[in-house]
Amino acid sequence: MVYTTCEDENEAKKIGKYLLKKRLAGCINIYPQMHSMFWWPPKKNKLDQTDEAVLVIKTMDYQFTALERAILEVHSYESPEIIALPVLFSNEKYLEWIKGETSFVEEGKVETSKSK
Repeated sequence: MVYTTCEDENEAKKIGKYLLKKRLAGCINIYPQMHSMFWWPPKKNKLDQTDEAVLVIKTMDYQFTALERAILEVHSYESPEIIALPVLFSNEKYLEWIKGETSFVEEGKVETSKSK
Protein backbone atom coordinates (compact mmCIF):
# COMPACT_ATOMS: atom_id res chain seq x y z
CA MET A 1 0.00 0.00 0.00
CA VAL A 2 1.36 3.43 -0.96
CA TYR A 3 0.41 6.76 0.61
CA THR A 4 0.82 10.19 -0.97
CA THR A 5 -0.68 13.62 -0.52
CA CYS A 6 -1.92 15.84 -3.34
CA GLU A 7 -2.72 19.51 -3.77
CA ASP A 8 -6.45 18.79 -3.92
CA GLU A 9 -9.06 16.17 -4.77
CA ASN A 10 -8.80 16.87 -8.51
CA GLU A 11 -5.07 16.17 -8.54
CA ALA A 12 -5.60 12.99 -6.49
CA LYS A 13 -8.20 11.81 -9.02
CA LYS A 14 -5.89 12.63 -11.94
CA ILE A 15 -2.94 10.76 -10.42
CA GLY A 16 -5.12 7.86 -9.29
CA LYS A 17 -6.68 7.39 -12.71
CA TYR A 18 -3.23 7.61 -14.34
CA LEU A 19 -1.91 4.84 -12.06
CA LEU A 20 -4.97 2.66 -12.63
CA LYS A 21 -4.76 3.02 -16.42
CA LYS A 22 -1.08 2.03 -16.31
CA ARG A 23 -2.09 -1.02 -14.15
CA LEU A 24 0.26 0.11 -11.40
CA ALA A 25 -2.65 0.03 -8.93
CA GLY A 26 -5.60 -2.27 -8.46
CA CYS A 27 -7.54 0.25 -6.38
CA ILE A 28 -7.12 3.78 -5.05
CA ASN A 29 -8.81 5.64 -2.22
CA ILE A 30 -9.08 9.41 -2.01
CA TYR A 31 -9.63 11.28 1.21
CA PRO A 32 -10.59 14.66 -0.25
CA GLN A 33 -9.76 16.97 2.62
CA MET A 34 -6.98 16.84 5.16
CA HIS A 35 -5.15 19.66 6.90
CA SER A 36 -1.35 19.40 6.89
CA MET A 37 1.25 21.34 8.88
CA PHE A 38 4.94 21.13 8.00
CA TRP A 39 8.27 22.92 7.83
CA TRP A 40 8.57 24.80 4.53
CA PRO A 41 10.73 25.97 2.90
CA PRO A 42 13.36 23.49 4.08
CA LYS A 43 15.67 24.56 6.91
CA LYS A 44 14.09 28.02 7.29
CA ASN A 45 12.44 27.48 10.70
CA LYS A 46 9.03 28.40 9.29
CA LEU A 47 5.84 26.39 9.84
CA ASP A 48 3.47 26.24 6.89
CA GLN A 49 0.02 24.69 6.58
CA THR A 50 -2.42 23.83 3.84
CA ASP A 51 -5.40 21.69 2.94
CA GLU A 52 -4.56 18.63 0.86
CA ALA A 53 -6.08 15.37 -0.36
CA VAL A 54 -4.73 11.94 0.56
CA LEU A 55 -4.30 9.29 -2.12
CA VAL A 56 -3.97 5.68 -0.91
CA ILE A 57 -2.84 3.26 -3.61
CA LYS A 58 -3.33 -0.51 -3.41
CA THR A 59 -0.56 -2.22 -5.35
CA MET A 60 2.04 -4.97 -5.11
CA ASP A 61 5.54 -4.38 -3.72
CA TYR A 62 7.22 -5.23 -7.03
CA GLN A 63 5.32 -2.33 -8.66
CA PHE A 64 6.73 0.35 -6.32
CA THR A 65 9.60 1.63 -8.50
CA ALA A 66 7.39 2.05 -11.58
CA LEU A 67 4.58 3.51 -9.47
CA GLU A 68 6.92 6.05 -7.85
CA ARG A 69 8.24 7.07 -11.27
CA ALA A 70 4.68 7.49 -12.60
CA ILE A 71 3.63 9.64 -9.63
CA LEU A 72 6.69 11.87 -10.08
CA GLU A 73 5.80 12.32 -13.78
CA VAL A 74 2.43 13.92 -13.02
CA HIS A 75 2.55 15.25 -9.43
CA SER A 76 2.53 19.03 -8.96
CA TYR A 77 4.72 19.03 -5.83
CA GLU A 78 8.46 19.63 -5.98
CA SER A 79 9.12 16.73 -3.60
CA PRO A 80 5.92 14.72 -3.10
CA GLU A 81 5.51 12.34 -0.20
CA ILE A 82 5.47 8.79 -1.60
CA ILE A 83 5.53 6.27 1.23
CA ALA A 84 5.16 2.49 0.91
CA LEU A 85 3.47 0.91 3.92
CA PRO A 86 3.80 -2.82 4.61
CA VAL A 87 0.61 -4.88 4.64
CA LEU A 88 1.00 -7.35 7.49
CA PHE A 89 -2.23 -9.23 6.91
CA SER A 90 -4.77 -9.30 4.09
CA ASN A 91 -7.79 -11.22 2.94
CA GLU A 92 -6.24 -13.70 0.49
CA LYS A 93 -8.94 -13.16 -2.16
CA TYR A 94 -8.43 -9.38 -2.00
CA LEU A 95 -4.67 -9.77 -2.35
CA GLU A 96 -5.10 -12.07 -5.35
CA TRP A 97 -7.47 -9.53 -6.93
CA ILE A 98 -4.92 -6.69 -6.51
CA LYS A 99 -2.17 -8.93 -7.90
CA GLY A 100 -4.34 -9.87 -10.88
CA GLU A 101 -5.35 -6.29 -11.67
CA THR A 102 -1.78 -4.99 -11.53
CA SER A 103 -0.58 -7.65 -13.96
CA PHE A 104 -3.58 -7.69 -16.34
CA VAL A 105 -2.98 -6.27 -19.82
CA GLU A 106 -5.71 -5.77 -22.41
CA GLU A 107 -5.75 -3.49 -25.42
CA GLY A 108 -8.63 -1.11 -25.92
CA LYS A 109 -10.63 1.59 -24.23
CA VAL A 110 -10.95 1.57 -20.45
CA GLU A 111 -14.57 1.65 -19.32
CA THR A 112 -15.41 3.72 -16.26
CA SER A 113 -18.52 3.68 -14.12
CA LYS A 114 -19.68 4.78 -10.71
CA SER A 115 -20.44 1.71 -8.65
CA LYS A 116 -21.52 1.51 -5.04
